[in-house]
Amino acid sequence: MPALTHKTYFNYGGQGPLPTPSLEAISEAFATIQELGPFTSALWPWLETLTSRLRRSLAASCGVPTHRLALTENVSSGCVLPLWGLPWEPGDQILISDCEHHGVVAACTELARRQGLQLGRFGVKTLVGGNGASAPEAALDALERALTPSTRLVVLSHLLWNTGVEMPIPAVAERLAAHPRRPWLLVDAAQSFGSLPIGPAAGAADIYAFTGHKWACGPEGLGGVALSERVLEQASPTLIGWRNLRQETDEHGGWHPDGRRFEVATSCVPLVAGLLHSLELLEQVGPIERRLELIKEPSGRLWRGLQDAAGVKPVLEAPPTAGLVSFHVEGHDPTAVVKALGERGLWIRSLEQPACLRACTHLTTTEGEVDHLLEALASL
Repeated sequence: MPALTHKTYFNYGGQGPLPTPSLEAISEAFATIQELGPFTSALWPWLETLTSRLRRSLAASCGVPTHRLALTENVSSGCVLPLWGLPWEPGDQILISDCEHHGVVAACTELARRQGLQLGRFGVKTLVGGNGASAPEAALDALERALTPSTRLVVLSHLLWNTGVEMPIPAVAERLAAHPRRPWLLVDAAQSFGSLPIGPAAGAADIYAFTGHKWACGPEGLGGVALSERVLEQASPTLIGWRNLRQETDEHGGWHPDGRRFEVATSCVPLVAGLLHSLELLEQVGPIERRLELIKEPSGRLWRGLQDAAGVKPVLEAPPTAGLVSFHVEGHDPTAVVKALGERGLWIRSLEQPACLRACTHLTTTEGEVDHLLEALASL
């Protein structure tokens, strides 16, 4: 990973570095397309084989059949394309947690404006573990208090991008199934795909959108979304293109009955080769359960070190369940801390809500890198 050279990198939750073999796979795919001819009969079987391999791999990670998997560009498109195609009625409520990413919130806000929907919020930002009830139980309690008879959709991330708390997605889905209106469940999986076992959550959600360029260390511009059977039955395409169509040459022939209904038009196919290669490299390390153990070793070491550091307070009161570690440095502006560390070749990021710093560890993170970060924070 060239991005890890001469620097100490803790921004996997923003973008994971691309392994050199994956970059080479992308270049080779571009070359193959030109050798076969970018629009020839020899090309289409190669393209179909490549994309089918990725679709099967992503569906297997999500624990869903391939017909419930759509390829997308990123988390935002994975959320928005099915979300805006659902059969909304004026007065329906969208219930959003207070830890969702701004892009998803903005999409829901604009949808509400256009469709005459209500927006509601429920609080999970302050759930940090300890103090009696666990964070998952407290999240369910917060959701229970916020649900109304008009709730039609709940938006909740699997792993909160700002605090690092893991949400009980299957339990949330079970609770919503008991609601009179059976609200849809949209899950932002930007921080969980590639870092956590996601099968139970992806299978329980109605829309489970993820990207390959973070914890899976794939190229930017390619991700996916797992969709429930009822979304496939109820939702219409939001953006229309030739890939939506059951028969490409028949604009009156109807949509694909499966997840391809939300795949719009021409995409950068060589990225598929890059993400496939990154996923294969990760699998060579071990199954996702083993990789999570390797991710948690440095994140736990960092969390424990922050506990002992003067003037530093981790956001979580218990060790992280994955690789996100958020913390406060007393008396220091988070943006200034990021800049000071960057000048030393250490890269973390600052967040605004809540105002804190975030460092992400992956299975590539070493003990020495964690100690280097702790020493640099102490020197501030």
